[in-house]
Amino acid sequence: MITLLQYALYFSQFCLLLAMIFCTLRLLRGPTAQDRVLALDTLWMIVMLFTLVLGISFADQVYFELALLIALTGFVSTIALAKFLMRGEIIE
Repeated sequence: MITLLQYALYFSQFCLLLAMIFCTLRLLRGPTAQDRVLALDTLWMIVMLFTLVLGISFADQVYFELALLIALTGFVSTIALAKFLMRGEIIE
């Protein structure tokens, strides 16, 4: 028998997959570079949330560690891309 938590996990996985599709479309079709950076920033955040939902579903610690790595990598890459768009260089 499926519990309420499993229904909620399935629904959240569906919503996150739908959001990933929309962010990927914006990343590919974005009219400006700023739109593409924002879509990439949102995409890594959604991937991190999807990984956390999978960790809750499977009750495995590896998914939570992977989500932490995705969050750290995504944050650093967003800062680097924003700095590149503002100044045209990353290293000072």
